Amino acid sequence: MKKIRGRKWIGWTGAVAIGLVISLGFVTAGNEERNFSIVKNLDIFYSLFRELNTYYVEETDPEDLVETGIEAMLESLDPYTTYIPESEMDDFNFMTTGEYAGIGALISGREDFVYISEPYKGFPADKAGLKAGDKILSINGVDMKGKRTEAVSNQLKGPANTDVTVTVKRYGIEKPLDIKLVRKAIQIDPVSYYGMVDDETGIIILDNFTQDCSRRVEEALKELKEEQGAEKLILDLRGNPGGLLDEAVKLANLFLPRGSEVVSTKGKIKQWDKVYRTSKAAVDTVIPLVVMINRGSASASEIVAGAIQDHDRGVIVGNRSFGKGLVQTTRSLPYNAKLKVTTAKYYIPSGRCIQALDYSQRNEDGSVGYVPDSLITEFTTKNGRTVYDGGGISPDVVVPYEKYSNMTFALVAQQTIFDYANRFVAENTTVAVPGEFSVTDEIYNDFTEYLTSLESFKYTSESRERFKKLKEAAEKEGYYDINEEAFNTLEKKLDVSVTQDLENFRGEVEDLLADEILKRYYYRKGAIQYALEDDNVLKKALEISDNNSEYQGILNGTVLSHAGDRRKR
Repeated sequence: MKKIRGRKWIGWTGAVAIGLVISLGFVTAGNEERNFSIVKNLDIFYSLFRELNTYYVEETDPEDLVETGIEAMLESLDPYTTYIPESEMDDFNFMTTGEYAGIGALISGREDFVYISEPYKGFPADKAGLKAGDKILSINGVDMKGKRTEAVSNQLKGPANTDVTVTVKRYGIEKPLDIKLVRKAIQIDPVSYYGMVDDETGIIILDNFTQDCSRRVEEALKELKEEQGAEKLILDLRGNPGGLLDEAVKLANLFLPRGSEVVSTKGKIKQWDKVYRTSKAAVDTVIPLVVMINRGSASASEIVAGAIQDHDRGVIVGNRSFGKGLVQTTRSLPYNAKLKVTTAKYYIPSGRCIQALDYSQRNEDGSVGYVPDSLITEFTTKNGRTVYDGGGISPDVVVPYEKYSNMTFALVAQQTIFDYANRFVAENTTVAVPGEFSVTDEIYNDFTEYLTSLESFKYTSESRERFKKLKEAAEKEGYYDINEEAFNTLEKKLDVSVTQDLENFRGEVEDLLADEILKRYYYRKGAIQYALEDDNVLKKALEISDNNSEYQGILNGTVLSHAGDRRKR
C-alpha cells in the first residue's frame, strides 16, 4: 500500500470515517479500542452505501436509504431518541411551543382524501366557515386526492398573513365550496378547560407542557380562586404526554415553596446531572389539591405528579402513569436537521426514577404494565409514606382502568360516529347546551338505524375473537372433531348482532356520540363540559377533596392509599 509521510494510506473511505469520528468528538485519549471500532464501522457503512447505490438492480434514493438506516439505528436504543429531518421541523417546533402559522384546524386522512376534523374556535378555519367533516378537494387549485395528511398539512401551513383557498365537499351540499382564508400565527392554548365543578372546587385541564403553559395554569388558578370562589383544586393531567422540563418545574412551583426539589437528572455525561428546584414563592401552598393521572400521563406530567406526591402536597388519583422518565436533549445536525437524543433519566424528590424499569412488560398502549417484585425498591415521601419505583407514578387512590369494547374500537377506527355527526349537523341547526344535552332515545335509535344500514361497517365481538382462538386450539389438539356439533352450536349462539351490542355498550357509544356532536356546536370546551358530568375519576377526586379527614389522612399516612400498589394496571 502507498505510504505518505511514513504512514500507511488507509484509503479515502477510511479518511472520511476518521474525519467523521474527529468531527463528532469521538476521539478521546485512553479510548483507542473504541475509537478504532467507530472508524472501522463507519468505513464499512460508507462502503456498503456506495456499493448499494452503484450496483443495486433498481434505482435507489440515497436520502431515503440513509434516513431508513438512521431510524433503524435509533430504534435499537429507546423509543425517544429520534432523528428530525428539516421537513419535520415545523411539527417539532409546534410540539415544544404550541405555535405554528396556518389555518387553525385538526385534519385527518381517510382513504383518498383528508378531512377537517376539528376547527379551533376563533382561528382562521373557524372564522372562514370551515366545518368538521369537510372533505378537502384542493388547495389553491392543486388537487389533494391521494395526498398524505402530512402533504396536505404542509399546503395549509405557510407564512402568517398569506392567503390560501381551500375547496371542500360538505355533507348535504351538492357543489364544492371555495373557502378563502388568511393564514395566521396559531397559538394553541395548553389549558383546554378550567372552571368550577361544584360550589367549592375548581378544575384545570392541562393538555401539554408547551412554552408558557405554567403561566396559563397560574392565570386559571388565580381566576378560579379570586373570581369564582374556588377553595379546592383538581389538576387534570390525564392524557398529557409532557413536554418542556422547565415548564414542569414552574408548574410545580405554583404549589411548592421556593427551594423545593422538583426533579433531578442523571446521565452518562456529568453536565446532564442537575437538581431542579422551585425558584419563586408559590401561588398557593395550602389549597387542597388533587392531581388526576392515567396511562397517557407522561414525562413532564409525571414530574409534576411525582413532585406533588413526594412532598405530600396533594393526593394523586387515577391510574399508574406512562413511565417515561428519559431526558431528551436536542442537538443540531447539518442541513437544518436535529437529533433528539436521550441524555439522562428523571428522578423525583423521593429518589424514584420515573422510567419503566422493564421494557418487556408494557401495556398495549406502551405504558407501564406488570412490574416484578424483584425490580421494586421502596422509597419514602416527605411525611414518611412508603412509595415504590418500577416506572411511572402510582396514584394514592386507584380508580379501575376502563377497558372499552370491540364495538367502541370499531366505531372509532372506522370513523363511523364522525360520519354520522356530519349528517346530524346537516339536519339539526342547534342542540341543547352541554349541561342540558343528552343522547336521547331518538338520537340513539337514529344512529342505530344508520349504522345497521352501512354495508361497509366491519365488526366482530370479543366473544367471537376468543371463540376463534378456542376453535383453532381445539383443532390443533384434536378436540374439535369429537365435539364439532357443540362447537357449531356455540358458534351460532355467538353470531354478532350489531344492534344487540349497541344496546350492551350504549354508555360507551353515547359518550362518543355526545363528544363528536357537541364539538360541532360548542367546540372542544363544550365536549369537555359534557364529559365532566359523568367522569368516574373526577367523582373520586371530588369525594376525596370533600372529605378533609380522608384527604389529610392519605397525606400523613394514617389512611391507607394505593401508592404502593405494584400490580398491573
